[in-house]
Amino acid sequence: MNVVAPGEKPRLRPPRNRIDRRAVLWWTLRALIGSVVFVGGGLVAFALFPDARPWVWPPLVLFAVIGLVLTLITPRWRYRVHRWEVTDEAVYTATGWFTKEWRVAPMSRIQTVDTERGPLQQWLGLAKVTVTTASSAGNIEIEGLDAEVAERVSRQLADAAGLTEGDAT
Repeated sequence: MNVVAPGEKPRLRPPRNRIDRRAVLWWTLRALIGSVVFVGGGLVAFALFPDARPWVWPPLVLFAVIGLVLTLITPRWRYRVHRWEVTDEAVYTATGWFTKEWRVAPMSRIQTVDTERGPLQQWLGLAKVTVTTASSAGNIEIEGLDAEVAERVSRQLADAAGLTEGDAT
């Protein structure tokens, strides 16, 4: 189904697709690892330097609370707001927690398409697609896609960008 009439520019609208549910686990693990590093460092300082304990414990508690929020709440919240869609005319994304950002990149503006899979993403079967455009707003990233979906989307975008008239500037 075409959303945009031929010759008409794509309009900003909410994308239709959710990212893969496994992204919640990926974001949770990333937040947990970061929290363990910060809180663990604070615990080491607390244990090794008894004279510093009065000023070490407040940031340690703060890091623990922030780490708990980042680990338990943020990944689920991100999953609820992150959306993406690729049509014949454009790439659409929606991101944000407090400030929501909707972006649309017409096919004629796409310069490169990249797929990335870090160690945790590989283990979970996820990937990120980055669409570089001729825009000062920067790249469009679609995180938390199933690896096969990401590969298919990358091929579709690369093919569409190659067929679209324009010089992507």
